Amino acid sequence: MSDTLGFLISDVSRLMRRRFDERARMIGVTRAQWRTLFTVSRNEGANQGGLADILEVEPITLCRMIDRLEESGLVERRRDPADRRAWQIFLTPKALPLLGQLRTIGEDMFAHALEGVTPEARDQLVAALTLIQNNLNDAPRGKEASHG
Repeated sequence: MSDTLGFLISDVSRLMRRRFDERARMIGVTRAQWRTLFTVSRNEGANQGGLADILEVEPITLCRMIDRLEESGLVERRRDPADRRAWQIFLTPKALPLLGQLRTIGEDMFAHALEGVTPEARDQLVAALTLIQNNLNDAPRGKEASHG
């Protein structure tokens, strides 16, 4: 069961990303851009290093992405008042309509994905996935592989 469940969760996640990417490309947004924009929107004022950790990318990779988003006028860097060497990242007003479009794309994709699933089944699915997420977030140290 765990192999099947793991593969199913992974496959659904992959398909959702693919479908979202297809729709986002129609409005000129790449996966890296929409992931970064959504992460910044949820963590405005975070520094580049913190955002890189959240996105699970190398800091230099995020730096290049922020460079491109800044050139497009979608984000801005501001000096961190507590650390002059660090930059905090904020959305610009220009990013808000784009995020709105991306949210609509996501809502439409989820509506399609959940066609035929009853509201009760949706609630149960969300509850089960939330429990799984909490279990994995609360995993005791030492039972996971260490990195380095």
